[in-house]
Amino acid sequence: MSDAVATTTMQFHPQPQPGAPTPWAFPAPERDQLPNGLTLLHCHRPGQQVVAVEVNLEAPLEAEPAGLDGVATIMARALSEGTDKHSAEDFAAELERCGATLDAHADHPGVRVSLEVPASRLPKALALLADALRAPAFADSEIERLVGNRLDEIPHELANPARRAAMALSKQLFPAGARMSRPRQGTEETVRDIDAAAVRAFYEAHVRPATATAVVVGDFTGVDLAEALADTLGAWTGGTAEPYPVTPITADDTGRVVIVDRPGAVQTQLLLGRIGPDRHDRVWPAQVLGAYCLGGTLTSRLDRVLREEKGYTYGVRSYAQVLRSSEASALQGPTGASLLAISGSVDTESTGPALADLWTVLRTLAAEGLTDAERDIAVQNLVGVAPLKYETAAAVAGTLADQVEQHLPDDFQAQLYARLAETGTVEATAAAVSAFPADRLVTVLVGDAAEILEPVKALGIGEVTVVSG
Repeated sequence: MSDAVATTTMQFHPQPQPGAPTPWAFPAPERDQLPNGLTLLHCHRPGQQVVAVEVNLEAPLEAEPAGLDGVATIMARALSEGTDKHSAEDFAAELERCGATLDAHADHPGVRVSLEVPASRLPKALALLADALRAPAFADSEIERLVGNRLDEIPHELANPARRAAMALSKQLFPAGARMSRPRQGTEETVRDIDAAAVRAFYEAHVRPATATAVVVGDFTGVDLAEALADTLGAWTGGTAEPYPVTPITADDTGRVVIVDRPGAVQTQLLLGRIGPDRHDRVWPAQVLGAYCLGGTLTSRLDRVLREEKGYTYGVRSYAQVLRSSEASALQGPTGASLLAISGSVDTESTGPALADLWTVLRTLAAEGLTDAERDIAVQNLVGVAPLKYETAAAVAGTLADQVEQHLPDDFQAQLYARLAETGTVEATAAAVSAFPADRLVTVLVGDAAEILEPVKALGIGEVTVVSG
């Protein structure tokens, strides 16, 4: 009997064609004000069942009393450590029952409190948040514990090369008396002197609904948001107050090098920086685009040279980070600024050659400019991924809160993407060259001074100083 051979005929179907992209824009919030003076931004995002709440408190680091750097950080951490209704343990348990997380941190513009919770439990979580803001306990034992925790963190931060470089750069850039010249969360000397009385005094001086803003983003289907807010954050009371006056930011970006000595270190942490315009400046979109072309991703120019061609590093990044913004006044003008920085790490023996090549990249950028291809890729990466970047309510709420904190219009982010897409190669080049001039950068190196001092001196990129690590 012969074997039968089965013949199968494959049927090919036409390849599916991509549809037209769905138009996308950064979500536009609605703005209101509660009777107690608290400013409210809310944004309904269908499908976002985890609601995000961000509360900006106008309690800037510059307002910390002399000798108590870090009190804002301790206060922020203590907001979730018990209220007039709940002990610290009970408060944590109530949050857990809601499936909620509550975090807070202090930075130069003020204190930010962040809440995430399932939409179905939003009213209960808002009540807990309101209690934390309205009547935090600030128990002596809890403040002592938080101070102890912070003191334990400081040696680890000093041992971290990236953190140590950031501290050294701040100390170099800003005047000695400026708050920005010192660590944001305080030093061992200042934190040690913080007690419950100091924390409560800072809270009472700066935390009130009239100077606070709440951002709420998520799916509000089935939730009476107005009622939930009225019964919680709307019941928070406090006196009126003028915004805390901030001083203009000044910095010295004279080209120089500081080596933070770490004997025996096998790597050198690099951090180059200066102060530049913030988001209020018309150059901001071009500055973002130019910095991204220079060192925003693995395919950017710095990585292409230092990582791919030379193998010095796993990656070098350039970026602009807003430090503080405020509304321009008739007398002072803008008082905000951003940190323009290039950061990365290299092995010790490559420190000199890597810096030499980095400076060559900067000088070549100034002489020859960016290419149209670099500009196009950067626009595609920055604008094209925006819908993915803002898939979660937390991402949208965080950006809206940033805009509030920096005194920007509610449609700033939406307009930014349009302006990025319109920015040409020549404009992006000019912004990048202005942001990172080869002769106006403060360079901090955390590494073995005995090994890197002479190679760095030979580069002629500025006076070289060695400080203890």
